[in-house]
Amino acid sequence: MRKTLLLLMMLCSVCLIHAQDKPKYDIVVAQDGSGNFTSIQAAINSVRAEMAERKTIFIKNGTYHEKVVVPASAVNISLIGEDQYKTIIIWNNQANDTLPGMKTKMGTFKTYTLLVQANGFRAENLTIENNAPQLGQAVSLHVEGDKAVFINCRILGNQDTIYVGKDNSRQYYRGCYIDGTTDFIFGAGTAYFEACEIHSKKDSYITAPSTPQNKLYGLVFNHCKLTADDGISKVYLGRPWRPYGETVYLNCEMGSHILATGWENWRNPDNEKTARFIEINNTGAGADLSGRVGWSKKLKDSDAKQYTMEKVFGECDTWNPLK
Repeated sequence: MRKTLLLLMMLCSVCLIHAQDKPKYDIVVAQDGSGNFTSIQAAINSVRAEMAERKTIFIKNGTYHEKVVVPASAVNISLIGEDQYKTIIIWNNQANDTLPGMKTKMGTFKTYTLLVQANGFRAENLTIENNAPQLGQAVSLHVEGDKAVFINCRILGNQDTIYVGKDNSRQYYRGCYIDGTTDFIFGAGTAYFEACEIHSKKDSYITAPSTPQNKLYGLVFNHCKLTADDGISKVYLGRPWRPYGETVYLNCEMGSHILATGWENWRNPDNEKTARFIEINNTGAGADLSGRVGWSKKLKDSDAKQYTMEKVFGECDTWNPLK
């Protein structure tokens, strides 16, 4: 009897430990009706505005054909997918589409699949895709809010895949796969990409930063891997969408698809005086600095300390995206 009681107590302790370890989700989205909602947008809309505590929305596997908006009032929301390959948010607008009920073209900034206007947004284990035909700009992810985090996500598109949005927006990407054709990471925000794969699907440009003059940091890639489709061999690391655009690559592995010159001036020689294009301690066939344009910067390994995550995000406060 005593042994049985001890065994039951041990089993209860194990169950309690597992119960404490089990992730807690506030809302579940499932297409089969087994959750609280069948659509992601409905789940987001259910969250009360300006909540200080984080609300976690778990999304079960499925292909969600939705154009999703996280409004500015929906702060501190997390979208957690069941599997990054099987939990898919997808839409297909491109810039030449017309607005509903109008003859006006949509333009780049309304083509998003996912628009994040709120602060404190997090996404994990999701695919975010714009699968519009290659007829113009087609944004997959458009982020305007501050302190946005993307972990183990697949962000797929063609031209203009990720728009890093406003100049007061800070964004962190870790372990993500990002692909596209032209300028597929672009905008004025500060974004830090760590241990991501950046995949080119066309001979074109990876980044198009529009960093304001008064901002210390733009697009920073650390320990990322630059890859390409077969047959792709003429890819630029970036070009300045605005005169003071900044892109930094450090500790990255660059494939042979990267052009020897590395960078392009957007056909405007004046940009060469102001654009901030920097490389530090990269490796691979595309990392040879001997043929780079003279107006890009090649810094020493010791200069990498200027581009730590803490430095990049420390302009305004001591935000740590991993906490």
